[in-house]
Amino acid sequence: MKVLAVLVLCVTLGFSNTLDSCQGRCGYGTDSNYSCQCNPACERYNDCCSDYAAICKASTSCKGRCGESYNSQNECHCNSLCPQYNNCCSDYNELCYNVGGAVTDAEIKSISERLYSLDSNKASASVLVIDPQALVASSQTSSETDRSSKPLFSFLNENALFSKPTYAALLSVLDNYNRMTGQAENFSSQQLAEQDKFVRETMSNTQVGRELFAFLYNKGIYKSEEDFIQDLKMMWFGLYSRNNNQLDSSGFEHIFAGEIKGGKVSGFHNWIRFYLLEKSGKLNYYSHSFNGPWTTFPDVLGMQFMWDGYYKQVGSAVIGCSPEFDFAIYSLCYITRPGKQCHLSVGGSTLIIQTYTWDNSFYGDGKKFIGSAYPATP
Repeated sequence: MKVLAVLVLCVTLGFSNTLDSCQGRCGYGTDSNYSCQCNPACERYNDCCSDYAAICKASTSCKGRCGESYNSQNECHCNSLCPQYNNCCSDYNELCYNVGGAVTDAEIKSISERLYSLDSNKASASVLVIDPQALVASSQTSSETDRSSKPLFSFLNENALFSKPTYAALLSVLDNYNRMTGQAENFSSQQLAEQDKFVRETMSNTQVGRELFAFLYNKGIYKSEEDFIQDLKMMWFGLYSRNNNQLDSSGFEHIFAGEIKGGKVSGFHNWIRFYLLEKSGKLNYYSHSFNGPWTTFPDVLGMQFMWDGYYKQVGSAVIGCSPEFDFAIYSLCYITRPGKQCHLSVGGSTLIIQTYTWDNSFYGDGKKFIGSAYPATP
């Protein structure tokens, strides 16, 4: 009678055998040591724990789920690949940062410093001189007032930089785009080959690119260098529609080349593109609202300018870095912190990159294209 009374009391108070719970077990394989299961197959075999649906299917937290196997029925995920697919639970970084190959904030700062130290192709003061001139408050950036009488770029030794393979590869791709959204992009076989060459030249043939791949490979994000290259090509150069249901845009066009949407400049975060357009007379530098703490290149500016009749209120860019460094830090941040702020360390100072995913179309098995990435300014 005493045993029965205890049993009744336990049931009344809601106590249960921990072996009958899915807490901490979601997604794992069948385990005969447990009286019920917590994997997708349990629904088929009718041996799920009573709290399987509540914990494993409807939970929006990673508590007890870090490193679990992928389950398409889960609202959000807690494995090492969820940052790539931008479907992690909101507390993934807090709870799972050191589980299953996920990338910590400290690791991002460490790898970004290594990339910075390896950027042997960046500009030096002897080949690049800029004149930022007017500094304006953020409240003045919308005024469309030209407060600088001279160009931003005072001097660039093109022979010293543009002869380098990665610069040459970037130049060949930058002129392949129609800046107006709503008009479909159509690439020739040569232009597609130029895209491929840019990715391979920057990521396979430089120390910066090889270091980035080694880092992501060691974290288990990519299985091979070719997987890495092909994924970069799709996330950066895959086309999607920003306007009028036309395949008119890509992450690369938006960030590196710049676009026109809604009567204003959209994207445009590459210093080499800025230099070329300013040199040709198609871009007029007005002012800057932010200047980073760096006294050597690369530096960061938040700029106001007019591009052939269209205004950019704040166009931020990393000035003086190599194409491979620009491409690497944006890729690093998008892969590890998609749709979020990414805190880098560059020369001992913090550089924050804001990334955005493109959520209206996908590539591969549900991966998201890059929507945008740029240096965040105060």
